[in-house]
Amino acid sequence: MDDVIALIPARGGSKGVPRKNIINFGGYPLIAYPIAAAKLSKHISRVIVSTDDEEIAEIARRFGAEVPFMRPAEYAQGHSKDLDWIEHAITWLREHEGSVPEYLVELRTTTPLRDPKDIDRAIELIKARPDATSLRSGHEVQESPYKMFGIEGDYFTGLYPDDPRPEYYNLPRQIFPPVYQPNGYVDIQKTSHIEKHRNQHGNKMLAFASPDTGEIDRPQDLAFARFKLETEPWEIYEWLKKNFS
Repeated sequence: MDDVIALIPARGGSKGVPRKNIINFGGYPLIAYPIAAAKLSKHISRVIVSTDDEEIAEIARRFGAEVPFMRPAEYAQGHSKDLDWIEHAITWLREHEGSVPEYLVELRTTTPLRDPKDIDRAIELIKARPDATSLRSGHEVQESPYKMFGIEGDYFTGLYPDDPRPEYYNLPRQIFPPVYQPNGYVDIQKTSHIEKHRNQHGNKMLAFASPDTGEIDRPQDLAFARFKLETEPWEIYEWLKKNFS
């Protein structure tokens, strides 16, 4: 078995945007976009969708993904951990195919707009760093958490009470270190690490700075993603139109 496959999680019971994984996005179901990105990668050999939903499975197959197993319902709840469905996929592949690829490229449907070249760069990066336990993407946030507040009783309070600088939250934002928000653009897990330590990322999580192309968790998020789809060139969109018009 080749050592790099894509895993696309797509449970049926999304709450923020009902049936989110298969809503219409630019004329195609949302799940078609991570499938297209994986198909256009030069390093990914297989595209597997993990879902508990028969309709999602049928649509995923229509766009070229494999759905060799159905995800158990207990791993498809709102409170289910990512590690649950990833370990299920690893176990199924080992038991039914006799081996498991080392690199699992997780492409979330909630981040539909990607450049396949970025996926390839991420794969090449983690392969070049054998000490890495995983890779995770994120984009730089505009407002530093150093300038944010929590609430205690009726009062705002800084999030870093041990910071020795008086009223550090009033300092210019430029003096604070950059902070990145994970965004699901491309995450890569290593099977060997997961099976040995039973966690996803480990303590050597490679940083992959990616663009903010929009995460779809609420209905209002769709407007931003649709704007980017309509106003910027996307190889994945052209691929879908060429092959599924």
